[in-house]
Amino acid sequence: MAARELVAAGFIIYRRIQANIQYLLMQSTYGHHWTPPKGHLDPGETEFETALRETWEEAGFSKDELNIKDFKKTLHYVVKNKNKRVVYWLAELKDPNVPVRLSEEHTAFDWFTLDKALVTAGFADMQELLKEVDEYIKKNTI
Repeated sequence: MAARELVAAGFIIYRRIQANIQYLLMQSTYGHHWTPPKGHLDPGETEFETALRETWEEAGFSKDELNIKDFKKTLHYVVKNKNKRVVYWLAELKDPNVPVRLSEEHTAFDWFTLDKALVTAGFADMQELLKEVDEYIKKNTI
């Protein structure tokens, strides 16, 4: 019998400070890795609803504070011998000065330029996703 797939969802959130694009990454209390806000689906939730809830719980941003883009990407990987699928949407923080409200699930957060985000994220799949997002932003904004 195949093991149940773990499913999580979240947002890659960015802001503009003058001409600079910065990405929000958060350091988890377990494992100490850095990722965008994300989390597992609750019963009855859609992936998108989970992404919104997790963004609110982990970073303090509501849907009204985000300009959600037409970008969605799914990553697949294995965690503790279980298949995991994480669905990410892209959103720009409407007001770049709104403070992050850090949850107890994280020990730190920061806003990173692409180069620093790539080093901080560490995992190859997240690095590729951040590069893809950055290209999307540059092609789809004036």
